[in-house]
Amino acid sequence: MSDPTPYLPDVWLGPDGEPVSCVDKLKLLQENLEELHEMAQEALEDAVVMGCDETQARKVLSDLVASLEKPFA
Repeated sequence: MSDPTPYLPDVWLGPDGEPVSCVDKLKLLQENLEELHEMAQEALEDAVVMGCDETQARKVLSDLVASLEKPFA
């Protein structure tokens, strides 16, 4: 069976380069990213069904992620 979350890192690192080990934090990160993945998948599917170019829709999703502001600067 293949990994349902291949986009997740094997180890989450803190700003100091040390692994994040708190189980609750890791669970929340995974849940948030799984939810985001589902929403992005639905947005991509909707765009393609409505006749948009898949490559362009993927670029828009990628650009959206790239435009996120750094939190707690």
